[in-house]
Amino acid sequence: MTTHGESTSVPQLPNGAGAAALFSAGFGVFVLSVLAIIGDQSAAFKKLMIFYLPTGPLSGVTTIAVAAWIVSWVGLDLLWRRSDSKGWAIMAGIALLAIGFVLMIPPVGDLF
Repeated sequence: MTTHGESTSVPQLPNGAGAAALFSAGFGVFVLSVLAIIGDQSAAFKKLMIFYLPTGPLSGVTTIAVAAWIVSWVGLDLLWRRSDSKGWAIMAGIALLAIGFVLMIPPVGDLF
């Protein structure tokens, strides 16, 4: 217990794991939106993305996007978990999330 006037020191934790999670989430959303746009525009790519016939190309698009998200999260977490000051990665992850969400809006995605 501390008395009045004494300060306690809170240990500073590294933010690399959090930066890896945010960046990889943005990357996964961006990959999902780009693959969905390509699948809508290219008949050959659409056919290539059919992993499960009843769901059509959505099965391949989501499978690849989830795989990209998980691989990037695990890889970046292993690289960054003990490091600090990944502010650029956090901002890039937020930007990728925003761009990916905007690309999923049908009028925007149909522009490509």
